[in-house]
Parts: sequence; C-alpha cells; structure tokens
Amino acid sequence: MPDLHGVTVHPDCRHFRGDIPCRPNKEQGYVCANCPVYAPVQERILIIKLGAIGDVIRTTPLLRRLRQEYPAAKITWLTLTPAILPQGAIDEILKLDLPSVLHLQAREFDLLFNLDKDKEACALHDTIRATRKFGYTLHPSGVAWPSNALAEHKFLTGVFDQLSLENQKPYAQEIFELCGFAFQGEEYVFDTHEDKGYTWAALPQGRPRIGLNTGCGDRWTTRLWSDEKWISLITQLQQGGYAPILLGGAAEDERNQRLRAATGAAYLGTFPLEQFINLMHHMDGIVTQVTMAMHISIALAKPTILMNNIFNPYEFDLYGRGQLVSPERQCVCFYRGTCKLGTSCMEDLPAEKVFAAVQASVPA
Repeated sequence: MPDLHGVTVHPDCRHFRGDIPCRPNKEQGYVCANCPVYAPVQERILIIKLGAIGDVIRTTPLLRRLRQEYPAAKITWLTLTPAILPQGAIDEILKLDLPSVLHLQAREFDLLFNLDKDKEACALHDTIRATRKFGYTLHPSGVAWPSNALAEHKFLTGVFDQLSLENQKPYAQEIFELCGFAFQGEEYVFDTHEDKGYTWAALPQGRPRIGLNTGCGDRWTTRLWSDEKWISLITQLQQGGYAPILLGGAAEDERNQRLRAATGAAYLGTFPLEQFINLMHHMDGIVTQVTMAMHISIALAKPTILMNNIFNPYEFDLYGRGQLVSPERQCVCFYRGTCKLGTSCMEDLPAEKVFAAVQASVPA
C-alpha cells in the first residue's frame, strides 16, 4: 500500500473516501496502518437504476444477491432519488448529475448493471468502463436495446403489450434474470426510519391498524376508487374491529379530509417521504393501488391488499403476505390512463371483496 509522507493509506478499502475522513477514522480514530476494519475491495459494482421511486425500491432485492455473491465488493448505485435507498447496504449512492457522470466515466468497474431504458442510462452503460455489462445499451438508431441475451425478455415485455400481458414473471425475477441470477425470493432492502424519533401519539391503539392509501398518482387515473367505495370499506373495517388510517400525499389530502369527515377514520395529514415511510411502518396492513405506497408496503414486509386493474397481476410479488384483488369485470385498458369504456372497471371492485382480503391477511 502507498505511503504518503510516511503515512500508510489504503485507497482500496471499502471505507476509504479520499476527500474526507472515513467513518472508522471519524468514529473510532482508526488509521490505515493498523485498522481492524480494513476491507479491501475485491469487485467494484455499479447499478444504474434512475427511475421512479417505486421502481428503485423494488430493485433493492438485488442487493442481497450481490452481497451474497460478492461479499467484498464495493457497490455504487446511480439514481435520481438517492434518499430512498438504504444507506448502510450500499457503499456509494450517487445522484444523476454532471459531476457524478464525469466521476463515473473516469473510473472502471468489474460489473455494471444498467436496469433502465432511459436514453441517458443507456448512454452511461456504453461510456462507463466495466469488464462485464448487463441490462440495456443504446442501439445505433438512438433507442434502448438489450446489451445481451439476458436482457431480451425484460426488454420485449416492455415494448409490446401482447408480450407484457402474456408474461408470468414478477418484476424482481425479471431483473434478477437480466443480471444473470435466479431469483430465490430475496426480500427488499429498506429503511423503516424508526431511528428518526418520529412519534405517532394520534394513532389508534388496541385494534389492528389498516392503512388506506387512497390515491394513485396522476399518470394512470383508471386505478382510482371512488369516495363511496372507500367509505363503504372504512365502515366495514370499523365494524369488523379494525382501525382504518387514511394515507396519502398532498394530492390525496382533500380526499382524505372528506373521508375522515364522513367516517371518523384517523387521518394524521401529509408528511415528508421518510416520515411517511415510518408512519406506514406502524400499520398492521396496507390497502393500496399500484403506486409508490404499494412498493413501500411490500418493502416494509406488511400484509398488502393490492387493488389492481390495468396491470399484469403476475408483475407483483407480495411475498406471501396479503392478497391481490381485482374488479369483477375484466379490465380492457391495459396500461392506459383513461378508460376506453368511459367508466373505470375499478367501480366494479366491491368494498366487500377488499374487506374480505383484509380479514384473510390481518386477523382482527
């Protein structure tokens, strides 16, 4: 190892930062010459997963397999949403910006996994040096393309609705296979933020808490359930010995205010993301559509009652906790934001069916 003015330095250590003191030096005063936690890097791994928060969350099971296969690796993750990633499980979390791109293009990795078909992600796949690359590259025409045969299945299910409808592999299995692994039920890696000291004195006590995530974002509004359906479910939950808790962000605040006024269900308001995650951590079960809260619920290992209509049900793995419920009428609007028939089939999902799924998943 190099000596600088007679001082031993280990730049190959997983803990070494180069610009500031490493954590072992800062917290225990260790120096490289006799450091008891020296951890030389054997492999350098880069994950590129930029996308939506939910997609980033549901890619985290891959970390468990990478740590199993490469226990001495330094894992770097490039994303648009660094705050959602578990800090302790990843050695280096970078936000996609010019400084990060310049930094990564000057480095070299043993393994690079590009799991996004965004053009900038594919360009980075092609311009960052790595011994082995997986995922998506740029086709000469300027569009995303499989970088090898392992990525072909996931690529094709994303560009043809017919193949997406036929697919029977959950997302995690597709991602694992794209990276050359067999999925073995690895759980998400996620932070409950329980150490932040959030207090929830207003939460009901003595009954199972069922979080009701009442929104779904504004991209695919065909997923929305009407106030009347939510009121019916809340009433059944209250009569069945449960404590319904209304959940959502700023977009759901007005609806949740109405539902609280109509039913008396608990509603604590809106919160920053980390605090919202911790609030969900205090639920005994979650009822949600396919949205960010669904990914958080699964990541928190909560029994998840998933209301789905426009997506392939095989895409979602609830890890044996909870149930997926769909409308009585078959949905004809696969991955569509507006209903071709004028009225979303979600109105044909009875509250009684959702309540029965809660009872089966979370005993009162």
